[in-house]
Amino acid sequence: MARQFFNTDQRRAGGDVLRMFWGQPAVEGQQSAKLHIPIGADIAEMSANLLWSDVPQVTVDRDSTDKAAVKSTQAQIGRYLDDRGHAKLREASEQTAGLSNVYLRVVWDVTLRPRPWWDVIAADAVVPEWRWGALASAIVWRELEPLTKADEVWRLLECHTPGWIEYGVYKGTLDTLGTLMDLTDHPESQGLAERVDSAGRQATGIPRLLISHLPNVLPNRIWSGADAAPLGRSDFAGVEPLMDSLDEAWTSWMRDLRLGVARLAVPQSMLETDGKGSAGRFNLSKELLVGLNLLGEDNLKDSISEIQFKIRVEEHEQTCRALRLQILSSAGYSAQGFGEAGTMAATATEVVARKEESLTTRGTKILYQRPTLIEALTTMMMVDVKHCGAKGVDPSAELTASWPQAVQPDPEATARALSLLESAGAMSTFMKVKTLHPEWDDTEIVAEVRRIREDRSHAFPAGDPFGQGGDGEGDEEGDIDPDAEAEAGADEDLDEDTDKTELRAA
Repeated sequence: MARQFFNTDQRRAGGDVLRMFWGQPAVEGQQSAKLHIPIGADIAEMSANLLWSDVPQVTVDRDSTDKAAVKSTQAQIGRYLDDRGHAKLREASEQTAGLSNVYLRVVWDVTLRPRPWWDVIAADAVVPEWRWGALASAIVWRELEPLTKADEVWRLLECHTPGWIEYGVYKGTLDTLGTLMDLTDHPESQGLAERVDSAGRQATGIPRLLISHLPNVLPNRIWSGADAAPLGRSDFAGVEPLMDSLDEAWTSWMRDLRLGVARLAVPQSMLETDGKGSAGRFNLSKELLVGLNLLGEDNLKDSISEIQFKIRVEEHEQTCRALRLQILSSAGYSAQGFGEAGTMAATATEVVARKEESLTTRGTKILYQRPTLIEALTTMMMVDVKHCGAKGVDPSAELTASWPQAVQPDPEATARALSLLESAGAMSTFMKVKTLHPEWDDTEIVAEVRRIREDRSHAFPAGDPFGQGGDGEGDEEGDIDPDAEAEAGADEDLDEDTDKTELRAA
């Protein structure tokens, strides 16, 4: 695969031979010993882990639908983003980092699963059509199992347009699409014949495409045409020569190890044979050797020579390390995430500083993955309501998605900062809970504030700040209006102020 990837058309190269390690032909009669370092796979995996190690928080806008639909729609989105959906999105993200883009297709089959799900399609299996940079239609194709002749190639094409899917089976060769056949002519497409009309089309009932395009990052630095510019840019764009050089340096290192194996050169007179015409051999475990007193012969101690080439460990290690660091930097990632900076304990601030380049790349990719996620979820809800009988789900509801922090703050440092702000009277209980749990919504925060106040009232009843057990009036703030508290966004902590006033009066 690596040799095929780096093989360049000489006409485009201007007739000159492009010097690429994997593009060089193998030496005739010599076993190929080229080694490959899968740093590209490591980068793609790191990209997916940075983006999808945790599930993003997708919430329904309360103003876009009624309260009952908000709750049921939010619950259904949580079912879409279960472990199976989370794993599928992570899979798509890893392919996107290497292929520059992938496609998410919403499929459904109530005999297999009660809800629709995503199917990840590689970029080379889709022929897209763009309109003002947006995906207007897409043709998904795949090869079917051959039937009779070995040189025949059967392909299934499905053209996606808003509200329709048109199917076609073609019989051709490796280079040509061939002739349009009937869907019943191939066993793998026979089931589609029952879904389509006379024109080979299936109505989806959804006024939009069932396919969403997921680019890695933009712009594309090579493809500037209107048909290729929206495809995105791979993390490996422009880094291929460095990755090729890394494989060459690693292969040279391993070659030094093979050539560095110690060998002995002995005179032919010391070889043992079984007779004239038989091969000679030398017994390495024999302790006593008798030399021959021949004219011009050296002594026995000088007749056996050792051959061992130098293994250039430091030179190769430094070269491979420098290439690896440059590859990671050019791809937009910090070396610390790949174990280059050691595993010593560090604070959250130090980790952020070390991973600054990777976190910047993560933020850039979220800009492109967030719209696709929301679009794919909206399409999923439409299909769920139309074909799977989902109840209480409002596909027209507006969605927002937020990714969790890549580096979680130190709990001790957070608690210390909140304590200092509380002592200075610069933060309310509402904001303290919100800072500690940024993933909670306002209702959950208000409920937690109420529980905190109840714990305080039980520990120190109002009117009895020293816990003497005297009677006191109830907490005037026992009842909290969630809507009013959420709108205010702060808690004035009147209980504490009242207690301080009573102490000063005493």
